[in-house]
Amino acid sequence: MTAYRLLVNGAPVEVNVPGMRRLLDVLREDLGLTGTKEGCGEGECGACSVILDGQVVDACLVPICQVDGSVVRTVEGLARRRGARPAIADDLDDLQRAFLETGGAQCGICTPGMLMAARAYLDAGGGPDEDAIREAIAGNLCRCTGYTKIIEAIALAAGGVA
Repeated sequence: MTAYRLLVNGAPVEVNVPGMRRLLDVLREDLGLTGTKEGCGEGECGACSVILDGQVVDACLVPICQVDGSVVRTVEGLARRRGARPAIADDLDDLQRAFLETGGAQCGICTPGMLMAARAYLDAGGGPDEDAIREAIAGNLCRCTGYTKIIEAIALAAGGVA
């Protein structure tokens, strides 16, 4: 086993794990960040999407040996936290708040991955254009909402009208 160092949600972490251990498993099992979900385990559904060095990736496909020294942002890194207490509505990222306001979250399986794909899109300067939003979240599957409310939420967070 090897020690791998990375910055997760702004905090430096070191894990001593086998190099081929999936980033998804390190986040969930070793670091206790269970917001990132495993859906398909094959990189098809996007439930495990995280932002790795500014790019959206499926954490189920990334071995930890490839992220040594990287910056990882998970859904837990969206809300502003004050100490150890759970986030409250005032602490939520604008995107999380938009998902609440529009009903963009249903069962919750896809929500963390959708939030991360949308956050990367918005961080890259994405706007409220529906076609551009659809393209940005194309790697994330949702079986509950039909995408309408999710797209409305992202457009709202981008400064558009929901």
